[in-house]
Amino acid sequence: MLPFSQAADNNKGPIHDVLRDYFTAPGELLEIGAGTGQHAVWLAPRFADIGWTPSEQPDYLDALLPRLAAEPAGNLRPAIGLSVQDNAAWPAGPFDYVLTVNTFHIMSRDQVACCIDQACRRLTPGGRFAVYGPFRYGGQPTTDSNRRFDESLRARDPAMGLRDQEWVVARFADHGLALLGDHAMPANNRVLVFG
Repeated sequence: MLPFSQAADNNKGPIHDVLRDYFTAPGELLEIGAGTGQHAVWLAPRFADIGWTPSEQPDYLDALLPRLAAEPAGNLRPAIGLSVQDNAAWPAGPFDYVLTVNTFHIMSRDQVACCIDQACRRLTPGGRFAVYGPFRYGGQPTTDSNRRFDESLRARDPAMGLRDQEWVVARFADHGLALLGDHAMPANNRVLVFG
């Protein structure tokens, strides 16, 4: 049995529906935190003109590689090990697109800032960076379920937790990227697109 995430299966369609309006030209994409690979194998064929490179922390590659092998696609690149705070681990790029799904709330603030910094350095002029997940607005979770989720993350590890949307926007602005879209998604998530 391949590793499976029900959440990834549920959100792949809505994520695609947003990305197709932004990931419109041929190019290269880096997926940060590809997890079980469900997004990579489902989305890559739907963006056939985009070379799709999935990445995951080295310790978790074993959960990613079997699905990539079982469901290959012509534009799906070999997976790479990537720890966001290890500058030497980052691929040279450049990338026209970066995608990360449900990672910012399990990274520390420093890791999120480093991820944004390193990825933006490898983004081509006019490139797009899309971030999927739950966020806080005005310092507050948007729903009771997100509040409980935020509390459970912080109880597990004080460095985890929902990130403030405004803080994330400011980190991208440090690299000259503006918020192009902030899209409501199922299960109280959002897709933020920068470019």
